[in-house]
Amino acid sequence: MKIVYFFRKRQNGSYSIESVFREISRLLPSDIFPMLKELKFHSKGFLPRIAIALQAFFNQADINHVTGDIHFITLFLKGKSTILTIHDIGFVNHPSKIKRFLLKQFWLVLPLMKVARITVVSNATKAEILKIAGSQFESKIDVIYNGLHERYKPNVKEFPAANPTILQIGTKHNKNLSRLIEAIAPLNCRLEIIGELNGEQIDLLAKNKIVFSNVRDVTDDQVLESYNRADIVSFISTYEGFGLPIIEANAIGRVVITSNLLSMPEVGGNAAHFVNPFDVSAIRAGFELIISDQFYRESLILNGFENVKRFQKEKIVGQYVQLYRSLLSKIR
Repeated sequence: MKIVYFFRKRQNGSYSIESVFREISRLLPSDIFPMLKELKFHSKGFLPRIAIALQAFFNQADINHVTGDIHFITLFLKGKSTILTIHDIGFVNHPSKIKRFLLKQFWLVLPLMKVARITVVSNATKAEILKIAGSQFESKIDVIYNGLHERYKPNVKEFPAANPTILQIGTKHNKNLSRLIEAIAPLNCRLEIIGELNGEQIDLLAKNKIVFSNVRDVTDDQVLESYNRADIVSFISTYEGFGLPIIEANAIGRVVITSNLLSMPEVGGNAAHFVNPFDVSAIRAGFELIISDQFYRESLILNGFENVKRFQKEKIVGQYVQLYRSLLSKIR
């Protein structure tokens, strides 16, 4: 069996999709031959999108797996042999009414109608899709979590309650950095930020006198180093389809504070402290509890080591292999 994984063109700071599926492709059994196809252009504008759709059309295999973000290319592929992975549907909240309509049709409804199977990375994402697109697609959808990369291993360290380092991964609007800054302003802590800061965020950091460091365009090894340096991992997003940093922090042995909505409670289980991401005082109280209560903090860390067992890569790969074989048997 030949399977082609279609990847969006690389974007600075956005590698989670590629990382997940490159690892899956590496662990497939010997009778499945993966081909990784990174598309030549970014998905921006009409002509580049037509170009990458045609590139996909001419590079099909026994099974086509569109790994995310470029959902519309499924319309150019053989539907009966195509799988689409949907990580989230945040695009349906686009502020422009016209773009919102186009995205809903070409990134959601039409692809759902065309492909043979859809995988989603959380039950929360599945529920969102069915609410927006309709329950008629439920039989096509499989929930397969993102797997944990083997590089994330326990690295327990002493917690410096007097001055902990908080790691924030991501700076886009949904990552909620502005509320995090306001929440930790009265606390004696240091903030490490991965991602490109805009002028407003830089001004807010200065206004609140936050001691921070910032890096962008980091490698996987550099991200791992940041986790190892950190004492608390902050993931108080206002929107997520999954939340890889939650389980990555769990695996290393870092306490996690995250949001109490969408996929994050599903992923975090009993291994994170949950807060309302829109309430600055609740976020601050969460950090204060984690910093002051050693027993609670250590119980979350211990729970984290158990929580990550749900996301072991061998289990995730096995689910995809089963899906590929099932689909191929129906085609032949």
